[in-house]
Amino acid sequence: MPVPLLQIDAFSKQPFGGNPAAVCLLDRPADATWMQRVAAEMNLAETAFVVPGEGAYGLRWFTPTVEVGLCGHATLASAHALWESGRVSPAKTISFQTLSGILTAERDADRIAISLPVRPVVEIETPAGLIDALGTTPKVVTSTVSGEGATAHGNLLLEFADEAAVRGLTPRFGLLKDLPFGVIATARAARAPYDFVSRYFASPYGIDEDPVTGSAHCSLAPYWSGVLRKTRFLAWQASARGGELQVSLQGDRVRLAGYAVTVLKGELTA
Repeated sequence: MPVPLLQIDAFSKQPFGGNPAAVCLLDRPADATWMQRVAAEMNLAETAFVVPGEGAYGLRWFTPTVEVGLCGHATLASAHALWESGRVSPAKTISFQTLSGILTAERDADRIAISLPVRPVVEIETPAGLIDALGTTPKVVTSTVSGEGATAHGNLLLEFADEAAVRGLTPRFGLLKDLPFGVIATARAARAPYDFVSRYFASPYGIDEDPVTGSAHCSLAPYWSGVLRKTRFLAWQASARGGELQVSLQGDRVRLAGYAVTVLKGELTA
């Protein structure tokens, strides 16, 4: 039977901004090989697969090349799809069973708020090859390794001197692809209302630059909390598309709130 499929721009109030995610609304679990092939066909940073379950919806995320253990923007998009399609009442909080445990989504006025696990970072020595790949030297180098089982993966979180340095990065993606981690680049925002800006390069996972990355803020929140001595932030991801995130550090959870807009509805027939 055809599978309902939506393309949703997450962390954006307007179409063609934020981060696009495909959401497949399944009626029963699907084969992982098939889901990976669908994700390759969609060729977006993430394709989410949502299936009803007892007490929670099952949720899995695939890039064009691999399954990942955590994805913020496609979680937000999946909640938007369930509410918009009438499968869930807008007044009801949604629980998702994922490789990162139970994640929740709820309405926050005209935004959607999702709760994700914290991914703390620790300062490390600069890995070999990183400077050549980035073409510049960061102010601080930290690392995180999170996830479960075969989907476990790590990111570097790099603080740069200022926002202009982050926006001006022109990585050599061929070299980044050979490094076994994604790279989160961040700096204090140059002006209000934002507290910090970031970009995310994920060449090892089949994505040169992700437009807006919810999971990266699971590390950015505790990092900037330590630097700025606060727990609530307004953040901007400075990709070409760009996106705004309300970020709140709540113990071992990070609450992200943002907009979402549907740009495409259809059916997957294959």
